[in-house]
Amino acid sequence: MNPQGERWTTDQVLALAPDEASRRAGGKLAAPGPWSETGADGGAVWGQCKGSGKKPYQTVVDIKGPAFKCSCPSRKFPCKHALGLLLLWAGDGREVTAGEPAQWAGEWLAGRRERAAPSASAPSGAAAPSRAPADPEAARRRAERRMQRIGAGATELEQRLEDLLRSGLASAERAGYGSWDETAARMVDAQAPGLASRVRELGSAVASGPHWPAQLLEECALLHLLDQGFLGIERLPAPLAATVRSRVGLTTEAADLLTGPEAATVRDRWLVLAQQDSEDGKLTTRRIFLRGERTGRMALHLSFGGANRPLDVALAPGLVLDADLAYYPGARPLRAVLGERHAPAAPGPVPPGCGIDAALAAYGDALRDDPWLDSWPVVLADVTPIPSRDGTSWQLADTDGESALPLDPRCLGRTSLWQLAAISGGAPVTVFGECGHRGFLPLTAWDPAPVSL
Repeated sequence: MNPQGERWTTDQVLALAPDEASRRAGGKLAAPGPWSETGADGGAVWGQCKGSGKKPYQTVVDIKGPAFKCSCPSRKFPCKHALGLLLLWAGDGREVTAGEPAQWAGEWLAGRRERAAPSASAPSGAAAPSRAPADPEAARRRAERRMQRIGAGATELEQRLEDLLRSGLASAERAGYGSWDETAARMVDAQAPGLASRVRELGSAVASGPHWPAQLLEECALLHLLDQGFLGIERLPAPLAATVRSRVGLTTEAADLLTGPEAATVRDRWLVLAQQDSEDGKLTTRRIFLRGERTGRMALHLSFGGANRPLDVALAPGLVLDADLAYYPGARPLRAVLGERHAPAAPGPVPPGCGIDAALAAYGDALRDDPWLDSWPVVLADVTPIPSRDGTSWQLADTDGESALPLDPRCLGRTSLWQLAAISGGAPVTVFGECGHRGFLPLTAWDPAPVSL
């Protein structure tokens, strides 16, 4: 066995980059010149990179996470130094030799592995104790007060929607975005961030184009359905009630999913289908899509990072992870939290996929359980990307020519569409993405290695 562990491919390393600028900067550092004291073992890679100052930057990567640590001031995760080091390691291996970690790297790695290991005092195989509130009765009263505040917010929102329909949708155009922004702020005060987010969608619908009245009416209907669902939540089946709670903004602690009294994990070999980062101000959101090899279940792992909160989990598309996942409750569970990992991640196969008709059916089934879904993750097999004559629209067509699926307008104008066409070369390919009411949003294609789009 290679003492440095399973070496990644260049594509797997570049898939971790938070943006194109980081890919380019990391590529420039993928040479031995600026590096010293590099090394690797079965679970980590480390090295020092010469920068503009007198002291080199100390960079270490835990490839079992993966997780990253660098002494540079960059707020990107991974930074260009981590990417450059991984690219150097992903080469022929002569520049990054096997060995024991330097002291600074070993201390950080030991700390990570100590936190990940079960408590020495706990029996073998025992789960970590669930975090219980210091005063359960006070916690119950706080939860009741929040439910009452959200209920009051939903009632107020219903009145706002009734006023809008009574005065006519045209009044929304005259009122502008400010009135919706004020209503959204009131939902935040009611501790219902999910309702606030959907209210902001109403304000955005008015400026969405010539068909804004239809979109506004659709969003109003979905918001009304969510309001009524929460106000009558005690009459809903438990899975649908959990979906409504999450949609209004009531969340479940990840620790409770893994170690609480009702914890239920699913162990499988999870194929990483895509990793996608998005930025909203100072907050970075990372979405990692996975699919179980045995169960066939889709999963979405969400993590959030900021200036003082790095994104700790990064999984390159194409890797397979033998791990436990715990799903958040809901009528159609998708979001999950990552639990124990039973083996290091390793390269996986091209995933099997379905045709367009099956993909639309999967989205329809999911929508039946959760009417507020925008999309559902699917893998399409043997589809060909086809641009329109004027390049203003694209579609994916089945090989039999019987079905075609338009691509989501949000991805039009992106170079990734031409990248997808280049990967295809006019031949069928396997593509992962999100199938929704706007169309299909491609995220990863296989040729035969995964390529992030």
